[in-house]
Amino acid sequence: MEQEVIASIKILGLDMINKAGSGHPGITLGAAPILYALYARHMNVNVSDPYWPNRDRFILSAGHGSALLYATLFLSGYSLTIDDLKKFRRIGSKTPGHPEYGITPGVDVTTGPLGQGFATAVGMAISEKKLRKELTFPQNNILFESRSLIDHYIYVLCSDGDIMEGITSEAASLAGSLELDHLIVLYDSNDVTLDGPLQSIMKENVRAKFEAMGWATEFVKDGKDINTIDKAITKAKKNNKPTLIEIKTIIGEGSNYAGTAKVHGEPLEKDDLEQIRYSLGFSKDIFQYNVEAKERMSKQIQERTRSKYNDWAKNYQDFMNGKTNKKSSDYQFIFGKETPINLMRHEFYFPQDLKESTKTTNRTIMKEIAYMLPNFLGGSSDMAKSTNVYLDTYGQITSTDFSGRNINFGVREHAMGAILNGMALSNFRVFGSTMFAFADYMKPAIRMSALMKLPVNYIFTHDSVSIGQDGPTHQPVEQLASLRAIPGMNVFRPADAHELIGCWHLMLESTKYPNVLVLSKIEVELLPYTSPKGVAFGGYMVQKEIGPLHGILIATGTEVSFAIHIAEDLEREKGIHLRVVSMPCRELFQIQTKEYRESVLPKGYKTFVIEAGSKLGWESFVYNEDYLCTIEQFGASGTKEEVLREVGFDYQTIKNRILNKY
Repeated sequence: MEQEVIASIKILGLDMINKAGSGHPGITLGAAPILYALYARHMNVNVSDPYWPNRDRFILSAGHGSALLYATLFLSGYSLTIDDLKKFRRIGSKTPGHPEYGITPGVDVTTGPLGQGFATAVGMAISEKKLRKELTFPQNNILFESRSLIDHYIYVLCSDGDIMEGITSEAASLAGSLELDHLIVLYDSNDVTLDGPLQSIMKENVRAKFEAMGWATEFVKDGKDINTIDKAITKAKKNNKPTLIEIKTIIGEGSNYAGTAKVHGEPLEKDDLEQIRYSLGFSKDIFQYNVEAKERMSKQIQERTRSKYNDWAKNYQDFMNGKTNKKSSDYQFIFGKETPINLMRHEFYFPQDLKESTKTTNRTIMKEIAYMLPNFLGGSSDMAKSTNVYLDTYGQITSTDFSGRNINFGVREHAMGAILNGMALSNFRVFGSTMFAFADYMKPAIRMSALMKLPVNYIFTHDSVSIGQDGPTHQPVEQLASLRAIPGMNVFRPADAHELIGCWHLMLESTKYPNVLVLSKIEVELLPYTSPKGVAFGGYMVQKEIGPLHGILIATGTEVSFAIHIAEDLEREKGIHLRVVSMPCRELFQIQTKEYRESVLPKGYKTFVIEAGSKLGWESFVYNEDYLCTIEQFGASGTKEEVLREVGFDYQTIKNRILNKY
């Protein structure tokens, strides 16, 4: 009956691809036995409770194999129908072109860009191990018998393409260093890429590379051998480190073009599909499957996992009733329940003469948040000393101690972003930090945060060319514009400590989108009329014109102080009355009512924008580009003052540009 299930997985996957007119039949045919062995014999899931906190996770890092996954989930008993399979790659269906989190029952991660799923799985494995260690109860507790409330496995199916992506090596290196023993990667090793044989572009010894990074490895010579795959997974579960199982498969097994690139990324020809259908024991009718095989597979999964689910439910009740040595309220986030905190009600004391960088102030605020929010954790890409992003007194997560709340991601920015996504999918409230110019290394992972609607907080410091002597490689110019272009994400650039509190309040309130917080290296003064509450509007007036309104200065971040001083100078020297508007979050301002926006930025007045970055996106706020005081070139190596003069962003130059309009 096992071969009948595998045959049904294959034929349903092929029918989905051919009906849609697009897809990847090669992995569907080649890796079906792998998915069967995993789901039928190992995955601890409850199809009736797909978000069970202690379920095993499966991540299809080779997201192009979605038809393979959907067919497997259907036969496993998840809430998918034949009609859902028939709507593969159609608008509004449960079966999108690549797996998407929150759309398909049984899909735990959005995947598609190769390597992202692998690295996200590392974040899930960090979360699992941290919770497993914290929620393991002592021997004398008979109820739990030294078992943890959380002790699931994270399985990944990856491809040759995933292995080649740089993010995979970044994430695998950290996983090995942290000894993430519940992470098991099934490597579909078929030696073919979309453009041809793998040998022509990659000759490395993958298993040796992973072993060098601290992984255990296994090898399965025949990808059709279910029993050997099963034994390899069983052995991997006993390892005290992450495991890579290389499984040799033939891409497009059974096709006339098996083992070639032709079967990789396009539907099969009609004659080829028919001969495969015949060889698997099916007639010409499409979307057939062995009903008895489906019943057997779903029953097999239910019977194998029922007692584990019921035991967990009993342990959970004892946990909630206080029969353990842990405070249950600290772990409600596991179940998607989080204790709300209102940062506005928290008393932060900042002296009026405060003058420090916002990255320095940020460390103080984050320490208070950590005290209030037990699932608040994260780290930096080996830059805690530079970005000041570190939770004092909370310790660092290491291979031997997972009690800390700080993670040193190492110099692995891209992996850091994806790992944060995995931790957010485990309901941790996470943050990651590096210098702003290096946000470009993280862009694909940040995009995935927005796509999955995950509340990941990205904290970038050294926010402009004013950092000076590190030179143009470290001086951001286009980064603000590029991040603001990502849909479903807020980009915050606070002017001072007041606005920084407002930013964090909104960031902690958000549960359906990521946030970017851009902070300064240079010192800023505490401004008299900035407001935490004003941040919620995205933009608001921080200095009102003294007399009849002559113009408006819009600024963000450190340039708000800049704008206030220019307005005061022009008022005193020339009698020009200017309003100053701080816009810490352009995205929030643009969704306010028309009435509010026009009350802050009334039409018919000269309006200027002052921001140490690209003009892109600001054009709609001004009459023409002459009113944009921005930076349109790379910086230079020199002192802060020299660099600002070089790029035309020094105080006097901007002041003169505004004055010349009057």
